[in-house]
Amino acid sequence: MTIMELTPRERAALRAAAHPLKPVVLIGDNGLTEAVLKEIDLNLSAHELIKVRAGTADRETRDALLATICETLSCAAVHHLGKMLILYRYGSKGTYLKTESTAVTNKRKASEPHTPKKLAAAGKKLEKPARRTRAERDEEEVSERPKVFSSDRPARPSLRSPKGKDTAHGIPARRSALSLRAGARRGALGSTVRKRAAVKR
Repeated sequence: MTIMELTPRERAALRAAAHPLKPVVLIGDNGLTEAVLKEIDLNLSAHELIKVRAGTADRETRDALLATICETLSCAAVHHLGKMLILYRYGSKGTYLKTESTAVTNKRKASEPHTPKKLAAAGKKLEKPARRTRAERDEEEVSERPKVFSSDRPARPSLRSPKGKDTAHGIPARRSALSLRAGARRGALGSTVRKRAAVKR
């Protein structure tokens, strides 16, 4: 039988998924017997991803056991850390790795507009608006611009005055609160002085 091949990304995902798992098969002093292989095969069929604990102390022996298991049961060696062997074989459930056929293919592309759920349920899609040229956009801006003054109506006089001069309705242009207060005081003082001078005459 052939050994199952895994990409580095799949291997990393399976290693992360196997982290909380506990070993389901223990290889004892007798080594890899038919009963042990049958037990590993049953667990791979049931769980797809399993941990196997090898009792031998020699690393080279464990490497040979792992290679034999993978060849015999056509599974993939995910990881070998110490006496722990992590094995994976794709099953009917497809719990850990999704095949290309089961992957979601109706994902929206970045360039497509978002379709609301109600329209998507009805099987409709929103069309992306056609791109306008720069000349078309400029024409629309000119036509949409509000016309403030029409030919039959005179222009309204501006309420703004040149710097330093009073406005049309006699209120001085606002500069700051202090200058307004000082101007008010000056005006009040000036009026009282004028009144006193008029009384004395």
